[in-house]
Amino acid sequence: MNDKAYEYQAYNDKIGDRRDLYKLVAKTFNIKTALYPGSFIDIGPSLFIPKVIYVDHFKGAIKYFRDLQKVYTFINEEKDYLESSEILFYGMDYQEELPIKDVDLIISQFAGFVGQATKRYLKQDGILLCNDSHGDATLAFCDDEFELVGVVISGEISTSNLDEYFKFKRQGKINVEEVREKMKGPKYKLQAANYLFKKIR
Repeated sequence: MNDKAYEYQAYNDKIGDRRDLYKLVAKTFNIKTALYPGSFIDIGPSLFIPKVIYVDHFKGAIKYFRDLQKVYTFINEEKDYLESSEILFYGMDYQEELPIKDVDLIISQFAGFVGQATKRYLKQDGILLCNDSHGDATLAFCDDEFELVGVVISGEISTSNLDEYFKFKRQGKINVEEVREKMKGPKYKLQAANYLFKKIR
């Protein structure tokens, strides 16, 4: 195991293994290209998606991706697809203009309002995978460019009772400005580990 593989495995153990999540989404939606803003060194998506673009301005991420050959070595040994893998990394703030084309999937995991900042890079009918730790799923739900198409519960995608999500136990409207200010998702009647939105406009 080279040092890049070891470092990723150690990081994966620390944050919780997301590989099953990436595999589930990639297979369900036939994902071939993905953008992962705020990825740090979570290269798990490249095990299941042929082309992944990682964006992170933290020094640790920039250092990690500096030797891409070792990253490729690990991915090529473990990947779950026949196509050649392609990995791009931009050591910058994802809110800046990115030199990329449209992708099938945007991944948002604990990195702020990723969906809002990068949705212009998502293809029509592309998928936003996000949680609501910082309110990113809430903002997508309130955005008429997105439609909620699934939730991830216990390692499975559910499309049942989607109209029950993003509702409070008591009647009340979502305060988008408050979510933006606090950078925290509200407490809803039903919560999911991750949410799947389709870009419809």
